[in-house]
Amino acid sequence: MPDAAGLIRAKRDGGELTAADISWVISAYTGGQVAEEQMSALLMAIYFRGLSPAELRAWTAAMIASGERLDLSAVGRPTVDKHSTGGVGDKVSLILAPLVACFGAAVPQLSGRGLGHTGGTLDKLEAIPGWRALLPPAEMISVLRREGCVICAAGPGLAPADRRLYALRDVTGTVESIPLIASSIMSKKIAEGTAALVLDVKVGSGAFMREAAAARELARTMVELGTESGVATTALLTAMDTPLGRAAGNAVEVEEAVATLSGEGPPDLTAVTVALGAEMLRLAGLPGDEAALTAALSDGTALARYRAMIAAQGGDPDAPLKQAAHTRTVAADRDGWLQRLDAYAVGVAAWRLGAGRARKEDPVSPSAGVICRVKPGEPVQAGQAVLELRADDEDRFGPALAALDGMITIGPEPPPGAPLILERITAAAAL
Repeated sequence: MPDAAGLIRAKRDGGELTAADISWVISAYTGGQVAEEQMSALLMAIYFRGLSPAELRAWTAAMIASGERLDLSAVGRPTVDKHSTGGVGDKVSLILAPLVACFGAAVPQLSGRGLGHTGGTLDKLEAIPGWRALLPPAEMISVLRREGCVICAAGPGLAPADRRLYALRDVTGTVESIPLIASSIMSKKIAEGTAALVLDVKVGSGAFMREAAAARELARTMVELGTESGVATTALLTAMDTPLGRAAGNAVEVEEAVATLSGEGPPDLTAVTVALGAEMLRLAGLPGDEAALTAALSDGTALARYRAMIAAQGGDPDAPLKQAAHTRTVAADRDGWLQRLDAYAVGVAAWRLGAGRARKEDPVSPSAGVICRVKPGEPVQAGQAVLELRADDEDRFGPALAALDGMITIGPEPPPGAPLILERITAAAAL
């Protein structure tokens, strides 16, 4: 039988762990036979030494095997999901799940909560009165069969080893490891049981992957893991230097998602959503292109499906959303064109206003957030509001304003145009 200290030394010194080694250490850690400090040391060794393709496959398989796998065969439709690596203003899932369901797909969106400057899909939807994130597997599948889409939390039985490892990585400085990120995401998505998966890998200041090369490596690694596990997988690299859409927060993002589902969304948010939707339909083998998806946003079809999904999970789609008690604006100091609005700074500001959390157990404010009144490429006049800050507590404005200091650039000319969809990674390119 392996021993934890021996595995730590082997990986520390650049050795390769066997599949049996990895299966044992994951099982022993979740069972309490490997101590937290030992797993912390192993994670740090992996952070510096990496994992070979064979090790990564074994690590991911061991995390999947630590819990249950969902069986979606009873849904009766092609299943396809989307996962985003996280950004600022990224409310795409709220729009995309009902939109793609309109074309005959079943979209099982098992989502998470925000941490730090990135928002969480579940936090956003919990701004809707009555909406439930926690659904037993049978109810989740029932909603998926009826409505074609569901957005909910992953149950405790799904890849439980990842839940413990993620928390440990968060406090040991080992989050930014491509093999560990890839195995964390893909273990849950493979265990979810979907037949196809589109990955939205964010690139830029507001993303975890700030450089295109690192984002590309992560995307290729995840596409390879999915493909080898029998899940048809592709990835799009999308820009995250500027917040997506105009709202960053919880209720404010729900409002913007509903506007987009009504055909009145910001152009950047709509473009990224329909690009991902077309990719999902392509993988699921269903008809529909970007023009058809855009039409479903404009004619009310997608909005009706969204309302049905919210109601099926106990939410009231007609209930007014909570509004913040206090607002503050950030004004332009000159005439010109907005050239830069840093996504990371806006995300930190929204977090400090109360929309995000520093620890998983922290509460979030449904009404706090940031509204981008002006986006890069748009003209602005001195004194005009560029940002509107919303908070329940006026004391939060000071720290939020500090995060934005120097992060807004106004110049005499509009900035050069930049693409939203940077690259498409397929299984052939990944392998």
